[in-house]
Amino acid sequence: MRVPTQRIEVTLETLLESVDLAEDITLRVANAVGFDEEQGYRIGMSVREAVINAYTYGNNQDRARLIFLVFELLPAQMVIHVRDQGRGFRLEDVPDPLAEENLLKTSGRGLFLIRAFMDELDVTIPQSGGAEVIMTKRYPTARPSSPAGASKV
Repeated sequence: MRVPTQRIEVTLETLLESVDLAEDITLRVANAVGFDEEQGYRIGMSVREAVINAYTYGNNQDRARLIFLVFELLPAQMVIHVRDQGRGFRLEDVPDPLAEENLLKTSGRGLFLIRAFMDELDVTIPQSGGAEVIMTKRYPTARPSSPAGASKV
């Protein structure tokens, strides 16, 4: 039996407090679909970094702009989207934080962590503008037809 896709959409204000809220929501969703505490922490940290980037670089801390967080719970994986309302960027234009000339710089580490913690990472520029960071994490085991606790998210 094919498991239907479940979708959770959250709209966040461009506030520093939204970073903690996004991470908390992510930890709850990750737990509800079967990720253990360590994997949940890694997924939560990835979303935290993406939302910090949306807050800081995408929306330039402009409270008039929003941050959109979407969880797609697919049969074999969870796909998380973080979209801002900024100018957008291309993943290939982000400097490598491990390159010698970038080692002492304070920026560029978030995408590095997301790549390390998630199975897939992509960045798109939607027609509506902004940047959309798309992260994928495969479930640790076969997902039940109805995730335990998913309604408790």
